[in-house]
Amino acid sequence: MSNRILVTGGAGFIGSALVRYIVKTTDYNVANFDKLTYAGNLDSLERVSGSLCYSFFQEDIANASALDRVFSEFQPTHIMHLAAESHVDRSIDGPSDFIQTNIVGTYTLLEVVRRYWLSLGKSDQSVFRFHHISTDEVYGDLENTSDLFTETTAYAPSSPYSASKASSDHLVRAWHRTYGLPVVITNCSNNYGPYHFPEKLIPHMILNALSGKPLPVYGDGSQIRDWLYVEDHARALLRVATEGRVGETYNIGGHNEKTNLEVVETICDLLQEMSPPGTYPHLRWQPASTVAHYRELITFVKDRPGHDVRYAIDASKIERELGWLPQESFDTGIRKTVQWYLDNPEWWQRVLSGEYQLDRLGENA
Repeated sequence: MSNRILVTGGAGFIGSALVRYIVKTTDYNVANFDKLTYAGNLDSLERVSGSLCYSFFQEDIANASALDRVFSEFQPTHIMHLAAESHVDRSIDGPSDFIQTNIVGTYTLLEVVRRYWLSLGKSDQSVFRFHHISTDEVYGDLENTSDLFTETTAYAPSSPYSASKASSDHLVRAWHRTYGLPVVITNCSNNYGPYHFPEKLIPHMILNALSGKPLPVYGDGSQIRDWLYVEDHARALLRVATEGRVGETYNIGGHNEKTNLEVVETICDLLQEMSPPGTYPHLRWQPASTVAHYRELITFVKDRPGHDVRYAIDASKIERELGWLPQESFDTGIRKTVQWYLDNPEWWQRVLSGEYQLDRLGENA
């Protein structure tokens, strides 16, 4: 029987990239289970929504009866769990949603999955996998060290977001250890690429720059992140779900450490090349006068509370065991990303036409 993969959070940034990749490259059936909160966007799936292999369920992972109904109808062989509140700044302003979705929602999903798995025949049980997708932020900070996060690094989350994801990771491991549920876990570095919700750093800077608005950089911009192109991540996720060893954790990183300031400056330089200040036709230039270079828009603002200094992933395990390596360097990936935003104003204009405004979050703590 062909794999039947249920993706929670499949309308989000990483989830939609995963759904697009599965539909385009396999004959698997894919069910997208998404509540469609502020960051869920079905426009990101327009290119695959007509596929006979794709179905969509607008439901909440905290709703056990809805989960039971969808499981009964779709009969998944794999669960890939991405549904989560995922923005650090939003977690600082309002942590409650992160507790409810990332912890309570994951618990509810695990219990439904456990009942479903126990109802399967032995051969179907042996095929079944629950893949929990998490973040490197659960490991905390690598300040003043050249070390890398490995799969055995102790958890030390700093923000309400990372604490909620750490909690969900622990629940998944407990359901494996206690009940024998066949799980795999991945922890990834910072993702970027097409269809990224505009409150995140890279699209936020692209769209602010094209409008001539300030480019706010926290602190002095020296915080370091490892950047992973989202389509590389999607390839890794499917590889782990279908080939990873039960009970194992795999770190997924892009091998691209950059300071936040370097990232913003790179965006400015690419935009300077592709669409000089004041020339982009799809956004009104805000200032009364133009600037000579986008870098002039960079402003340094108060750092957010508990801001980790450095994240960096050791992804040697997934390379060694599953043969995965990122295909995009940061230079190639960020060029593709900037070009995508320039070429697809209809996508981000629909996002920005709602309540969302291009303002920084996480400053109300």
